[in-house]
Amino acid sequence: MTATLCPDDRMAALLAAVGRSPEQGLRDTELLLGDFPRDPRLHFLRGSLLAGRQDYAAARLAMRQAVDIAPDFAVARFQLGFLLLTSGEPHAAQEAWGPLHGLPAESYIRKFVTGLCHLIRDEFADTIHCLEEGMAANTENPAMNRDMQMIVDEVRSKLKDAAPASAVDFLLQQSALKSTRH
Repeated sequence: MTATLCPDDRMAALLAAVGRSPEQGLRDTELLLGDFPRDPRLHFLRGSLLAGRQDYAAARLAMRQAVDIAPDFAVARFQLGFLLLTSGEPHAAQEAWGPLHGLPAESYIRKFVTGLCHLIRDEFADTIHCLEEGMAANTENPAMNRDMQMIVDEVRSKLKDAAPASAVDFLLQQSALKSTRH
């Protein structure tokens, strides 16, 4: 840890505040960013909270700041790409995810990225397979599994009903995806 990072005790207090009230947590996060503007975790948390209140443009900017500060911050990079994808920018999402393809093959984040890239290419069976593998491997981020499960459920539903439109149109129609917390 360096002096640019928020101390662990203050981060723990912030996360507790977020748990009690996301709105207060957002205000507290912004205050801490005044003291620790180079802490990528704070930018990521801010982006997550902004996405939770459906301010996607600001959420993308905050996630981008987290990734710019810490390019190897895999969860932030994944969520930035996910926000871009659900905002109708599949090529930008793939660009954001590019370095994640270098993660170990067993990484749940890599499996999620691979699955979502299959979705972009309308390769629905491979989408389901990779996302389910990722969910099985992911024991640390239940919220991410919920997002991926919603996609799997929607892909399966669309496959049963009829041939789906393009993957990007499919994701844009999923308002449930946009109401999740990142």
